[in-house]
Amino acid sequence: MIGRAARFVARHARHAWWRTTDYAYVVVRQAEGLLRRGGADAYRDGRVAPDVVLVPGVYESWPFMRPVADLLHRNGHGVHVLPALGYNVGPIPAAAQVLGRYLREQDLRDVVVVAHSKGGLIGKRAMLREDPDGRIRSMVAINTPFAGSAYARWLPIASLRVFRPDDVGLLELGTEREVNARITSVYAPWDPHIPGGSVLPGAANVELATPGHFRALADPRLERILLDAVRGEAGQPQAPPGPAGAGGAAGRASTA
Repeated sequence: MIGRAARFVARHARHAWWRTTDYAYVVVRQAEGLLRRGGADAYRDGRVAPDVVLVPGVYESWPFMRPVADLLHRNGHGVHVLPALGYNVGPIPAAAQVLGRYLREQDLRDVVVVAHSKGGLIGKRAMLREDPDGRIRSMVAINTPFAGSAYARWLPIASLRVFRPDDVGLLELGTEREVNARITSVYAPWDPHIPGGSVLPGAANVELATPGHFRALADPRLERILLDAVRGEAGQPQAPPGPAGAGGAAGRASTA
């Protein structure tokens, strides 16, 4: 009995620490975004195909994903952002229209979308509804609530309640699986915002080692996973070998 209680306390203490470090990461990234404004045009030139479009999560402007932009651009890819989304608090269908319209206006083709959280839902809807010319080759979605989040039921904010598991739009996206094979869903072993996880049926599902909804963006092995998925190498990407992360085994990839 004492052992069980000790494990219970240890688990909750561990989760509290992971949550704290996750939100600390958010504070740093958001502060950097405020202090280092602009600069999106510098990422657009690339020498290696394909071009990439970044789609951040709710309450995130594009600079939140600047480390991902730096990584991809450093490796030769042209990287595009969507300033029109602002902090991405609008409806998912409207945001998907922004993405589709940008692709047409810039005449981008064979593009890979790299998204975080809500951005993955926007990307999937764009693939289904806003891309009649097939401009989007594939998507890498990091910690996306494809099946929603049970916590969203209790949130009074409209921009967050769209993540309810019973949301009509979310259920509709879930039933349409024809584009799932072109999606790589990358997720943390423990996500305080998505207790049900981010496994997407029919997609390439890759688990990282770093716990957290936001801090997973800083997982040291995400670089290789992103580059492999963006370049379409090895089909269903495998996470590089490494020690098991807190809360789950590292390096697992599967198609559910």
